[in-house]
Amino acid sequence: MTDMATGTPLSRVDGLLKVTGGADYAADHNPPGLLHAVLVTSTVSRATITGIDTAKARALPGVADVITDFGGVKLPFPAGEISFFGQPVAIALAGTLQQAQHAASVVAVRVTEKPAVTSMDDRQAIAVPSEEVADYARGDADAALKAGPIVLDNSFTVARENHNPMELPATVAQWSGDELTVWDKTQWVQGTGKHIAAALDVPESSVRVICPFIGGAFGSAGRTWPHQVLAAYAARRVKRPVKLVLTRKQMYSGVGYRPESRQRLALAAGADGRITGIVHELKTETARYEAYSEDAAELPKMLYTSPNVRSTYRLVPVDVSAGTFMRGPGFVTGAFALESTLDELAERVDIDPVELRLRNVADRNQITGTPFTQERFADCLRRGAEAFGWARRRPPKARREGNLLIGMGMASAAHPNYMSAASAVARINADGTAVVASATADMGPGTATAMSQLAADGLGLPVAKVRAMLGDSTLPTAPMHAGSATLASIGSAVHTASVAVRDAVVRMAVLDPASPLYQADPATVTVHNGVMSAPGHGSERYGDVLRRHGKDSIDSTQTWKPGDGKKASSYEFGAVFAEVSVDIRLGLVRIRRMRGVYDIGRVVNPKLAHSQAIGGLVGGIGMALLESTARDHRDGRIVNANMADYLVPVHADVPDLEAEFLDGADTASTPIGVKGAAELVIIGVPAAIANAVYNATGVRVRDLPITLDKLL
Repeated sequence: MTDMATGTPLSRVDGLLKVTGGADYAADHNPPGLLHAVLVTSTVSRATITGIDTAKARALPGVADVITDFGGVKLPFPAGEISFFGQPVAIALAGTLQQAQHAASVVAVRVTEKPAVTSMDDRQAIAVPSEEVADYARGDADAALKAGPIVLDNSFTVARENHNPMELPATVAQWSGDELTVWDKTQWVQGTGKHIAAALDVPESSVRVICPFIGGAFGSAGRTWPHQVLAAYAARRVKRPVKLVLTRKQMYSGVGYRPESRQRLALAAGADGRITGIVHELKTETARYEAYSEDAAELPKMLYTSPNVRSTYRLVPVDVSAGTFMRGPGFVTGAFALESTLDELAERVDIDPVELRLRNVADRNQITGTPFTQERFADCLRRGAEAFGWARRRPPKARREGNLLIGMGMASAAHPNYMSAASAVARINADGTAVVASATADMGPGTATAMSQLAADGLGLPVAKVRAMLGDSTLPTAPMHAGSATLASIGSAVHTASVAVRDAVVRMAVLDPASPLYQADPATVTVHNGVMSAPGHGSERYGDVLRRHGKDSIDSTQTWKPGDGKKASSYEFGAVFAEVSVDIRLGLVRIRRMRGVYDIGRVVNPKLAHSQAIGGLVGGIGMALLESTARDHRDGRIVNANMADYLVPVHADVPDLEAEFLDGADTASTPIGVKGAAELVIIGVPAAIANAVYNATGVRVRDLPITLDKLL
């Protein structure tokens, strides 16, 4: 074998393309005859459309059409009705973007408004059970709360957060007869193809979706949205290619968000800090026309030993657009309530917060009763405390530097190691190069680089000789690029396919009388830089064998499937530590330093994993201190739908962030020993910051984001 590529901090294989403008994103495609499409969107939250006047728009120069009839396409909201502010109601098409924008601006939409409810706290907003997240109970949690002796009962709120990746949602659709090609921003090319086909009532095999590069998504491109379907629908109507790019403002109502939430978390414990009961009651907003649930209840049920737990989850349907996945969906919300309450319990029983968690660490999944495939939660806590200098933490309000109060806080993190069946093809070429391919995606973690590294090790080739292909729905089947499942799933398929095609060439050699490896035991054959060799035999290159058999290449397509999870539970774990300063005059919270320690199994590429972790910490800072979607509930309008008013962290907000990963490999879960990282690394961050703010100021903030008005 070559020196192992896995574990090496390689730079991205597509990095040069990205920094030199060579990477083609969805909106970069301009087929001949292209028309630009601009959506006309609603300016009320609930109404019946009584008419749409397009005469002025159609009379403008360059305008090809204004489509108002969506009867030939399946959309998630009812035709002729307005279900949320910003809903698409017409499409203006023209030869240039500016012409299409002008046309869209003069389309007049007449409606009959209906009473709308856009706040989950409105008296008319009625909570209903989630069909996806069931109520849960073990033991008698309510009796445990009554028995005490220590009981905490707190309420928490998390504001809605909107997606703000660099790349705007974009779709270019081109028909050739009955065949449709879509260049799209999507985390799931095959899922998008399937949904577009269903929406247009065409065979799934007639739709090809291409997306080799994504300029950030974080969950916003995980499902198929109306604009993607409408671009394909418009292209079919006008019989020309169509490009549709959402504006930043349209994105706020067009591609989902992290739902606003309300939580009650009550906890009972003994004087020794051991948890005896947990009650978790959760509500999140959802669209009236389409329910979206996320499991914020799992960590309170699973993470710590507690004989008595009760959790309920309710959706509150209102007249808003649909929510969706956003990094750490559900888990980061639930962790905020759980870990904030654990911090308060630690103070109540006068036990260090790290020690309190260690006393309650579970040795098995508390929901299923199954042991963990690899459980290093306690190691994360201990290593994080040591590396961060946790022993220097002082009591609340005890540390001051001039006008700044300084505090330290920590929180735990955990996330299921999601895995799905996935397929990949590996091909060895006679010229000594190789290709590995799967219909997965890369929205930033470095999927193509990790695929190349895993294939290189499986094939016995240098990484430079391996080319990874992804982002095309015609490639072997892949699951959605989400849920921290990509590397475990696609990586295992790549490994399996690479080993299979390597073994196929080895078998060809040992059965070939003309080969120096003839009659060698295949199990003893090793491959280094594409050269096969075995003890007591000679050596030869892959290409020598292939050419002798008249082949330019040989490939193998393999499908990897995870186990059923009935005997063991696979989770990734972490611990997050934060130090903050709070200006006593201004109430301004600033991050001084943060550190995350994670158990994610084998780290395929430390550089990329570190980048993932830093991104998660930054996202958590935004959730804790800055991000909040402001709405005018009179009409459902998002009033800060732009990058000037919707605040996200910038470099000045993140001065000293560090992350490290425990050594190890979870080979009980996957053949490559990996676990996910992307979702894990944001979970626990808001709670750690809130706990640090309390340690600095003595003020317990249970509503995110933590703004100065909550501290002054």
